[in-house]
Amino acid sequence: MDFTYDEQQMAFRKALRTFVDKEIIPVANEWEKTGRYPTEIVEHMKAMGLFGITTPEEYGGLDLDKVSFTLVYEELARGWMGVAGILGSHNLSCWMIGKHGTEEQKKTLLPKLASGEWRTGVGLTEPGAGTDLQGIKTTANRDGDHYVVNGAKTWITNARHANVLPVLVKTDSTTTPAHKGMSLLLIDTTTDGFEVQRDMGKLGYKGTESCEITFTDVRVPVDALLGGVEGRGLQQALSGLEIGRLNIAGRSVGIAQAAYDAALEYAKQRTAFGQPIAEFQAIQLKIADIATQLQAARLMTYWAASQADSGKRVDMEAGMAKYFASEAAITASLEAMRIHGGYGYSTEFVVERLYRDAPLMAIGEGTNDIMRTVIAKSLVAGTGVIG
Repeated sequence: MDFTYDEQQMAFRKALRTFVDKEIIPVANEWEKTGRYPTEIVEHMKAMGLFGITTPEEYGGLDLDKVSFTLVYEELARGWMGVAGILGSHNLSCWMIGKHGTEEQKKTLLPKLASGEWRTGVGLTEPGAGTDLQGIKTTANRDGDHYVVNGAKTWITNARHANVLPVLVKTDSTTTPAHKGMSLLLIDTTTDGFEVQRDMGKLGYKGTESCEITFTDVRVPVDALLGGVEGRGLQQALSGLEIGRLNIAGRSVGIAQAAYDAALEYAKQRTAFGQPIAEFQAIQLKIADIATQLQAARLMTYWAASQADSGKRVDMEAGMAKYFASEAAITASLEAMRIHGGYGYSTEFVVERLYRDAPLMAIGEGTNDIMRTVIAKSLVAGTGVIG
């Protein structure tokens, strides 16, 4: 067993950490409170090649191993989870195009997406369909050499900045089971009838937009069908979510790390009854709990990522990592707030932002109850083995 990063991963982590410490952490609290979009941070991420981390090198990307991929989200979320979200949906979309797209789709889209010249996201969730993606209502009816798309999507990250957006639609509403009639269309966001209706108000996860989108008779060329074959959209989306859960696990570890760092530093500096509160056993127990869960979450996350690097499906492993790490992030942020006492409730301290950001990790890329079901089904089927 080897629980260490290799030399290249260590250098990559150092570069990410320097970037986060210098460019993100000093501005995150202020920009998050004012709703300022992190344009300068995005430009720096473009220059670092982070918009191409899941894109094959032949199309201009970095094509990172999954451990390094997860490192990106851990380090960015340590500074500001909202910034990590900008990359999350973008690189998930790039991965799906690289994995399932036609050669023409890859050659046309991936170089611009990998450089950050173009942006993307993923259009799956609808007002009445989140976990149950087979319940989507957005339709794409064939009309000659085009599909005509009507419907709506919600909670779409990067909606206002995307140039192209993979959208899950029903190309055949009569099939049983429903997924056989579902496809992904790569929709040009400048097409008539594509409209971003509003930004959703959110508890946390600020810095990037989450929007409602409507499609009214949007005409999409047939060659925008991902992979060129109808009926494979749900499988294509779910394969992306499998990798996306590593992203969420990494972000969760980053949040938990930031909470731990803040709690430990505050406990050393804050005095009560003539001594630092870090000397009190009650505070020490909280710090120990945060640190232990954080390290367990990190090891599980990188175990899942290393399994993905081996080429196997990681439904169970990614589900476990996402489930455990997100719960660890929620616990760490709450306990860090308690260690801070009254100051933990103040917007002047980072822990209140972490406390607002952490719950999304238990919801995004499939709720944790769904993760438990995924894990259990893998174990019962024998595709996942423990021990």
